[in-house]
Amino acid sequence: MAVEDKFAVHSADQNQLIEPGLSLLSVTEKISRIVLTPQTPLGWFALLAVAGGGVVILLVAMLWLFLRGVGIWGVSMPVAWGFAIINFVWWIGIGHAGTLISAILLLFRQRWRTAIGRFAEAMTIFAVACAAIFPVIHLGRPWLAYWLFPIPLTMTVWPQFRSPLTWDVFAVLTYAIISVVFWYVGMLPDFGTLRDRTQSKFARYAYGLAALGWRGSARHWNRYETASLLLAGLATPLVLSVHTVISFDFAVALLPGWHSTIFPPYFVAGAIYSGMAMVLTLAIPLRKFFHLDDLVTLRHIDNMGKVMLAAGCIVAYGYAMEAFMSWYSANHLESFAFWNRAFGPMGWAYWILIVTNLAIPLTTLWSRKLRTNLAFMFVLSLVVNVGMWFERFVIVVTSLYRDFLPSSWGTYRATRWDYLTLLGTLALFTLLFLLFVRLLPMIPMHEIRAMLPRAKNSQTEEASG
Repeated sequence: MAVEDKFAVHSADQNQLIEPGLSLLSVTEKISRIVLTPQTPLGWFALLAVAGGGVVILLVAMLWLFLRGVGIWGVSMPVAWGFAIINFVWWIGIGHAGTLISAILLLFRQRWRTAIGRFAEAMTIFAVACAAIFPVIHLGRPWLAYWLFPIPLTMTVWPQFRSPLTWDVFAVLTYAIISVVFWYVGMLPDFGTLRDRTQSKFARYAYGLAALGWRGSARHWNRYETASLLLAGLATPLVLSVHTVISFDFAVALLPGWHSTIFPPYFVAGAIYSGMAMVLTLAIPLRKFFHLDDLVTLRHIDNMGKVMLAAGCIVAYGYAMEAFMSWYSANHLESFAFWNRAFGPMGWAYWILIVTNLAIPLTTLWSRKLRTNLAFMFVLSLVVNVGMWFERFVIVVTSLYRDFLPSSWGTYRATRWDYLTLLGTLALFTLLFLLFVRLLPMIPMHEIRAMLPRAKNSQTEEASG
């Protein structure tokens, strides 16, 4: 490899976006080899088998649900919303980090997003796909799900446009469509690279078809960059709007514990918090398994930790405002709802939430040493994901099981079918992600290559200075 092809970044190891020693050729070879290798690692097959078994469990749970009805779940009166809505909000939240990294950071010209943006976008799409399962199976009559769409019907049955559940349909569908288009357009140059490098005729045809005639001409690059910026501009408000609309499912209700104006920003911050944690959960094993240390560096892990810290502080503010407003409002119903949430029969869930979302992350993420410790950040990302699930559990269940009338108070206990459905969607997410990393480039080669001359110039300028 020619010496002039190599470069070094003029900063400490922890501050590097790309490790020294990479070249245009080595970047292309390193990323495309993961996809084009004829020998798939045995570990990938083992994980695929486990995930496939989980998907079978999901199908069995859904089939039994369709045969017996939602009575197999733990939902009852007054807790008519249970695991299905909890998991729906949790999965939508996880999908937020992909759009944040890809769209907003692209508009702000943040180069550190490059190495993690592609699989964060894929995570968004797969999380939305898992989330979309729950509202449909929660309907009780899933074959009538099309009633939610504004289409003419012979019985003149139209959606209730004043219901936030209908708003969810439009918000999530828009988010999913823009995310898929943005993800696909971003892969066009890499599809062209894979088409030109593969030795398989079938793969050459498949990647060539996916590349849509990409040849890397100046006209192609100009249209590609224009389309990317337009899609990023469309996707950016969706980061704020989608989970804001999801929060309206609760905020527009009159139920104490839900009826709160803090919910929209609080939900958005929580979504970014959990989504960034899931990116870390995926990035750290991928970095180790595929030897991507020189592409996904400690700088990326550190920056994601900083974003988590900022989002976690906003979430903590939301928790504090809930407590403050329950007192300041002088409304005994709101006060009881908060007291019951923290000290009632299900108060254990609230304190798990506080420990996993606030106590552990917000006391450790201030340390740069811990933010660049891979083992610690991986465990912390799992802790935050568990904590954000419990946050949705607390919001949904503890606000419902004790409402206005003590005579109608009840409790909530999830059944094995609730847990199996949640486990099945986790397996489905894992299965889709495993197929993605094996068949498609998980890191954008063209964006990494575009960073190489900049890094080399930076080194030259420092040497001459």
